[in-house]
Amino acid sequence: MTTAIYPGSFDPITYGHLDIIKRSSEVFDKVIVGVLKNQTKNPLFEFEERVEMIREVTKDYSNVEIASYHGLLVDFTKEMNADVIVRGIRAVSDFEYELMMAQTNKQLNPNIETMFFATSSRYSFLSSSTVRELAYFDGDITQFVPEYVSEKVYEKVKKMK
Repeated sequence: MTTAIYPGSFDPITYGHLDIIKRSSEVFDKVIVGVLKNQTKNPLFEFEERVEMIREVTKDYSNVEIASYHGLLVDFTKEMNADVIVRGIRAVSDFEYELMMAQTNKQLNPNIETMFFATSSRYSFLSSSTVRELAYFDGDITQFVPEYVSEKVYEKVKKMK
């Protein structure tokens, strides 16, 4: 059984993320969406809110689990007995950074592989930060995130103003 980890902060989860989750769930026996609890970032959503949103929008994927982690990704992969790290690539700039990270992770754990998924062209420009900024300025984010997520984003942004 091959287990993959798709790590990220998912603040918020977008259709681009969901595209990678869906496609990787078709390739691997089990996909663990690893939600990073990163102390250096100032997220829109609290950690628990992000986990809850991801659980809600991935509930129909029987082989997808949600787990949280902090610290090094390679340590998390060992803890979860994962074989592969899944990363989405939107542009050449993503590839350069992700290749460096994959090589570092391979150096730290020779048993871990990284598989890159080219992002669907319809989501190649999309990022969580774009969604947050659009919502903050009252832009329409409904084409970029599931309805459940858009409601949560608009609700959170409204409280900030």
